[in-house]
Amino acid sequence: MNFAPPPARPAPGHPAPWTAPTPVEHALYEARSRGDWPGYFDVLARAKLFFEIRPDKADEQDSVHPAFRRDPWGRNRWLHLYTEGMLPPPVPGQFFDWEPLRWFAQPSWLVPQAVTSFVVNPGSPCEAVLPTVPPHHALWAGAGERAGMPRFAGQLRALNVGGALRGPVAHGLACGALLCVSNGSLWNAMAWHGTGYPGERQRLKEWWGITTREQWLSVLRQLLDCEAHSAVWEFALGLRRTIARDFGGHVDPAYWRQSVEIVMRRNAGEATELTAEGVTRIEPRPESETAARIEGVQRLIGRITRYEARMRADGILAANRYVTSVEAWDLGRASKMARWGLGARFGTLEEAERAVVQAGRSAALAYRSWPDFSAGYILGRCLHFDEEEFGSWYEEMAEAHRILMTEEASPWRNIPFR
Repeated sequence: MNFAPPPARPAPGHPAPWTAPTPVEHALYEARSRGDWPGYFDVLARAKLFFEIRPDKADEQDSVHPAFRRDPWGRNRWLHLYTEGMLPPPVPGQFFDWEPLRWFAQPSWLVPQAVTSFVVNPGSPCEAVLPTVPPHHALWAGAGERAGMPRFAGQLRALNVGGALRGPVAHGLACGALLCVSNGSLWNAMAWHGTGYPGERQRLKEWWGITTREQWLSVLRQLLDCEAHSAVWEFALGLRRTIARDFGGHVDPAYWRQSVEIVMRRNAGEATELTAEGVTRIEPRPESETAARIEGVQRLIGRITRYEARMRADGILAANRYVTSVEAWDLGRASKMARWGLGARFGTLEEAERAVVQAGRSAALAYRSWPDFSAGYILGRCLHFDEEEFGSWYEEMAEAHRILMTEEASPWRNIPFR
């Protein structure tokens, strides 16, 4: 089968070697160079295809409003499509969404729009034009139907061009790598589009209740200050850390529980609080309330030790190591929150980059290594979501940890933690 769609501009006879941003663009370039259009379409069908949407319609729900362009001769309507590695940096007033190739092939969508062609990665060495008229339409549309939805979850993906690979920005981005691998996102994409503008807005609204810039800034600050997770978790882990430092080595869980009771009863008996006027005496808590609080923290210790035992069995924690803090749970999410806010246009690229760098610096102060950071993140995620089911909330992170610790291209193997 030979398919040669008309190019938007003259195609070079002998393309020079090209460093593609991701394997997707590289595969498109290779297929185009050898004239393998079925292969080109198969690659395209497994990719997310982004397109610009109209700014005045960007926030409309349950509808898509592409921003069409005119062809070079000004006669027909074209739509530019971009694979992830070819997206331009996010700027105010410009918004992108994405769909799989099969979505663009629907006649019910094409005919009313009167679009004659799609231009894939315009101006690049892997550019191609996909006409929407027979017989060409059937060739690329068939590839979309065969492929289904793009699947990247559980993969380590990166930008080879246009993404940070070294330095403070890369280190901060790598703090969010567990979630990037789990979701199949490009871990080092600072110029973040993510799931597209509508998807990023929906993500923040559904999971975080964020619908405004002010809310995004507030949550981002909480995460960077490590104030978004339970203070009780940090109290319990901090007490064990103190015991280990004072007495050296292993801390017996029974002694840890006993120490919790001693410290909490002492604190309850002091019955003071710090106010603007200084240290103020308050009414002591009822014994029943103090007992309930102690019992809750002791149950938490049981949960922590069981998660740590599982992490040791799975190679996340070394045999003689324990989790020192769950601040990684906040800092890893801060690295991602900075980018989610950029994708949702609640913040600028400069703001997101500053937050990412701060997350990396704080992580380097709180932990000794990537494995220590990872264990803290995973424990925090599980305490928040998993309820000791050791289900997907744990298993997805355990697999992401394995990938990041073993694959040669992993940032955790190429970027020093400190």
